Amino acid sequence: MPKVAFIGAGSTVFARNLTVDLLSFDALRDTTELALMDIDEERLRTSETVARRVADHFAADTTITATTDRRAALDGADYVVTMMQVGGYRPATITDFEVPKRFGLRQTIADTLGVGGIMRGLRTIPVLLDLCGEMEELCPDALLLQYVNPMVPNCWAVAEATSIDAVGLCHSVQGTIKQLARDLGVAPHDLDHLCAGINHVAFYLRLEQDGKDVYPRLREVAPPDWNRVRYAVLEHFGYFVTESSEHFAEYSPWFIKDGRDDLVERFNVPLDEYPRRCEEQIADWHELRARLERGDELEMRRSDEYGAFIVNAIETGEPFTFNGNVPNDESYLTDFPEDAVVEVPIVADADGLHPQHVGPLPPQLAGIIRTNLTVHELVVRAALERRRDHVYHAAMLDPHTGAELSLDEIHELVDELLAAHGDLIPDLR
Repeated sequence: MPKVAFIGAGSTVFARNLTVDLLSFDALRDTTELALMDIDEERLRTSETVARRVADHFAADTTITATTDRRAALDGADYVVTMMQVGGYRPATITDFEVPKRFGLRQTIADTLGVGGIMRGLRTIPVLLDLCGEMEELCPDALLLQYVNPMVPNCWAVAEATSIDAVGLCHSVQGTIKQLARDLGVAPHDLDHLCAGINHVAFYLRLEQDGKDVYPRLREVAPPDWNRVRYAVLEHFGYFVTESSEHFAEYSPWFIKDGRDDLVERFNVPLDEYPRRCEEQIADWHELRARLERGDELEMRRSDEYGAFIVNAIETGEPFTFNGNVPNDESYLTDFPEDAVVEVPIVADADGLHPQHVGPLPPQLAGIIRTNLTVHELVVRAALERRRDHVYHAAMLDPHTGAELSLDEIHELVDELLAAHGDLIPDLR
């Protein structure tokens, strides 16, 4: 009976999706133990109720436990799924937006790159390393299915500082394929693709239908209003990027600039988008809890998340191919260092995970990725070596921050953010 531990299970909607995914597989329905863990007891109770409703829907003989004790959840686990947000929406995420705004630095999502992504990495890496330390003691052979952003520095730190096998998982590759299929007027399963890079900045190196390149057709598409940034990247660099326009707008220096509101308007960049989403998610959680109390039916539809498919592949031997984030230790992408974390196709089967060799990227794409990868590496170095100077370096080399602020302003901003986050970030020398 494989045991799957959800760490941060108070993310109720995400926990529900993964529970539905797991129990929708015949081979897992009656053989899986779910251990739900969160530090928020109210949210944990709601997630437990949802999980039991899902199990009842599938008539699954599933053992479900809920605990605030992380060690208890990890003990004997075969798979550990991380889905927490260290510091929460308030105060941490609000701080990541409001402090930079006082300096004139505007952001959209701030969970991966930019000063917001840097701070989130500094908050999250120590928690992940503590978690992995407990895994080394309580479930050393478990596979860590790591969903928490910023993906690259989180997975990089885990690989460098622990012995735990981990893969970083996102939904941008499969989600974008659905969007591209709509734009092209085809079914998603009709599109064959090869995608590689780093998380949130991977590119579709091959995009075909029935063996024929569809990029010429894609270049003729009128960009949807909400997706103008990525179509501009396609126009100028020749390939489509995985993560959304609102994300990519702050991974680069071209779309959000001080005194250039014309660019924000032209590319329809949704500033302060993530706080709006957080407020919506909080409202959705309260609505979900109300629906549970009323006894309303819950949606039981399999999601596009990779996690359950990976568990099923390893447990049954039925191969599953997906895009995941792993160390580049076999030079899967030859443009980047072996210790960097890259996003490449991976095959999961009974023998585990098998990342696929891709080789070199088109040089212009490798160049874009390097601007992001340097920031991620400096976040890792700052977290592992407790180097405050590397926090400054990361922010100074960040493409968007450097496009908006001077070196002195960036230095002052970092100081204010570190002070505002207080104990959420370990002492830095």
